[in-house]
Amino acid sequence: MSMENIIANPSEHLLEIAILATAILFLLFSVGWLFYRRTKVTPITLQDEKPKPIAKPWFERLDEGLSRTRSALREGLAGIFSGQKTLTQGMLDNLHEILFRADIGVKTVDKLIESVRQAKALPEDSSLDTAKKAIYNKSLEFLEPSLNAKPLSNSKPLIILIIGVNGVGKTTSIGKLAAYFKSQNKSVLLCAADTFRAAAIEQLQVWGERLDVKVVAHQQGSDPAAVAYDSVKAATARGSDVLLIDTAGRLHNKQDLMKELEKIKRILAKDVPDAPHETWLILDATTGQNAFQQVQAFKSVADLSGLIFTKLDGTAKGGVLIGVSDEFKLPIRFIGVGEQAEDLRPFVAKDYLDKIFS
Repeated sequence: MSMENIIANPSEHLLEIAILATAILFLLFSVGWLFYRRTKVTPITLQDEKPKPIAKPWFERLDEGLSRTRSALREGLAGIFSGQKTLTQGMLDNLHEILFRADIGVKTVDKLIESVRQAKALPEDSSLDTAKKAIYNKSLEFLEPSLNAKPLSNSKPLIILIIGVNGVGKTTSIGKLAAYFKSQNKSVLLCAADTFRAAAIEQLQVWGERLDVKVVAHQQGSDPAAVAYDSVKAATARGSDVLLIDTAGRLHNKQDLMKELEKIKRILAKDVPDAPHETWLILDATTGQNAFQQVQAFKSVADLSGLIFTKLDGTAKGGVLIGVSDEFKLPIRFIGVGEQAEDLRPFVAKDYLDKIFS
């Protein structure tokens, strides 16, 4: 049956016409519905919008990060001096125990107790206020290396060698340092010279991608000095302001580690005579007294110029900074109080003491 017959004799083909009309209507409806679905804009409600988290100011993050140390000291001191106006030997013994538990270190605690003993006769203060003031002032003396730390070199590139045992957050801290220097409008290059661990190389590369920072890396097992050599060449060619070099964290064989670090330093000095300009040791604040042992161990294999303490937000023993500074006379360059890149910042001794003794 042709379309001409239907048109010529419509009365004889009513059924066919009805079916054809229905098909046309269905086709038009389908096309219209698909067009509507593709062009329809779904309104966004306030409930659908997820506000971006606002980064807290550093002073607030520092306050939160040191809260556990502050609470432990505050509660301990309040328990000792509650209702007391006269400082007794028994109270001094208890105070010694409280400060020791904050991992300040026995030798440093002895000095702090002696400062309290000498200050206790001040008539204008209660014994608690006298003790806190004496401890604060003496602690500030112990942190003098940080208060009077020499400024970083103006060399370009500024070459910083980062060392530390595995597990202290070394590679993560390097990423955070890169973020900090970038925030200061410095161009940064990273060097993955911890070739002993594939994970360290990969982790540093992840930080590089996140921060849009170039990472010089070789395969696992490569000569660390060769990686360092390539990184210095790259930093010089690119005009980088800062070169951060990750190194292996093996201390089980000090002789090998010493040889490795010495070789890296010789390679660096070929292109930059006074490199590395800084050698910083990363320390995990949660390890307490182990931090003393690590500083002692690394001092025997490297010329340390500064310390970085991480994970202060995860411990009530943040007093370790005071003891390490007193014993080793090294400046604390940075402290970390959280997981975010902005949670690693330069150490300011007075801010730190204000937060733990407030």
